[in-house]
Amino acid sequence: MSSPITRRRRHLLAAEFVTVAFMGLVAVAAKFTGVGLLLFPELSSLSFDVLARPRGKWASQPLRLIATPLLTGAMGLFVTRHMRYGALAILLIVVLCLATIRLLRSAIGPAISAGLLPFVLGERHWLYPPAIAAGLVTLAGVLWLWKRWSLRANGLPPETEAISIDDTLESSSRDRFWLIHLLAFVAVLGLAGEWTGLRFLLFPPLVVMAYELLAHPEVPAWIEQPVFFPLVCFLTASTGLLALRTLGHSPLGVLLTVAVSIALLQIFRMHMPPALAVGLLPFVSPSPDLWFPVSVGIGTSVLSVWFSVRSRFAQPALSKAIEG
Repeated sequence: MSSPITRRRRHLLAAEFVTVAFMGLVAVAAKFTGVGLLLFPELSSLSFDVLARPRGKWASQPLRLIATPLLTGAMGLFVTRHMRYGALAILLIVVLCLATIRLLRSAIGPAISAGLLPFVLGERHWLYPPAIAAGLVTLAGVLWLWKRWSLRANGLPPETEAISIDDTLESSSRDRFWLIHLLAFVAVLGLAGEWTGLRFLLFPPLVVMAYELLAHPEVPAWIEQPVFFPLVCFLTASTGLLALRTLGHSPLGVLLTVAVSIALLQIFRMHMPPALAVGLLPFVSPSPDLWFPVSVGIGTSVLSVWFSVRSRFAQPALSKAIEG
């Protein structure tokens, strides 16, 4: 009988393969139907997380997995259709998304990305919410089958330190000031994007990462070396742009981008599934250029510094609160 570590590794490899295959099929559906909105970038991060961690926070809420991004996506589309691009509108969308997550008692942080995506891309078509809902419903079905297979094969994989870190990131915060920091971060990069015209300084998955990290500065080593976080996101963004330039809007380009992005996360030992969505953004953007990976690098660098500074000041207070 194989050891728990061996079973865990085998399960992760299978989850990575299914994630790549699933996103490839979504890309095929988008190309076949002509509905490019089916290729919702956060599907990659959601699918990877729920398949790799079938007992995790996101996987434990299959109905909210569908409902939360659907509602936030509809809200984001409404704001996009009625407000011009700017930091104030971005803050409004983020607040609406956070309120929806809170009211639904949802752990689905990527729903924030669903709300911001149409605004950043300037997407105004009413098909956006139904398109992302179609992908999410399919993912929920895949997750149901995946759980049944995992149980029959060798039982659900045992918990690990990486899983506990991810679950902590997705749980409620002990820091009462996290919301102020998150909104301040969004406002700063939102204003920078508005003034420079570089909308991807605050790309949607970045707000999801900020939401999970700034709410939990007590989490130890969310990556082995935080300095590599901007580098990895820059590389995944560059991979997606290169794949798009080389292969066009083809399923093969999506497959390669997701596969390389997963490999980068494993190489750098990152526990941030939303980073997978970064590479797919060029495939849904109107006209991505070299400023896209540069903007991603700048935005993630700001978050890395912000997170490090916040953690340094917040850690002593949080330690006392935990001990008390």
